[in-house]
Amino acid sequence: MKRESELYAPVKALLVTQGYAVKGEVGAADLVALRGDEPPVIVELKLRISLALFHQAVARLSLSDTVYIAVPKPAGRMARRGLKDNLALCRRLGLGFITVKDGRAEVQCDPGPYAPRHNKARAARLLREFQRISGDPNDGGATRHGIVTGYRQDALRCAAWLAEHGPSRGRDVAVGAGVKPATTLMRDNHYGWFEKVATGVYALTEAGRAGLIHWADSW
Repeated sequence: MKRESELYAPVKALLVTQGYAVKGEVGAADLVALRGDEPPVIVELKLRISLALFHQAVARLSLSDTVYIAVPKPAGRMARRGLKDNLALCRRLGLGFITVKDGRAEVQCDPGPYAPRHNKARAARLLREFQRISGDPNDGGATRHGIVTGYRQDALRCAAWLAEHGPSRGRDVAVGAGVKPATTLMRDNHYGWFEKVATGVYALTEAGRAGLIHWADSW
């Protein structure tokens, strides 16, 4: 689509089938629809999603609780992800969301109060990660090296133990470094810091020694 006017006809047709009288460019609104004594439906038409579009639509909420944004339906994997994210944002803002494809308008969500469903499992994981991280190494964002996770701090503790004591059994590292899953962590070796030198025994690699220097201020 090259013009916003190409969105108008499909959106109007959708509303007309629902019994609305529709007019375009009414005041500051791109489209206004009326049905009986109901509050007006306001639709803002744009060729692409932008922050300005959301600002505009939110401003229209001072005129009516029934405000939609309408955009061409995107194609492609990344576009579908963007569509999902924008749909979630519309719901949080109390806006409706309409997409248009091949001359047909489709309602993705209707306006309404936002009632989030809390994900207890994800909230619990967040709290566990909070407890796992020592100190506040990220200063609310990335450090100069990158994000410091509780997992990386555990790996650093294991690496530091091996650097001081040499090749060790996983259970000894777990006790000495205070990292209960030390054996699993060293076996998985996500950072390339450890190598298995005997049954249940691990040593520090050169990459691990470099990691201790690189992340020295992170644990």
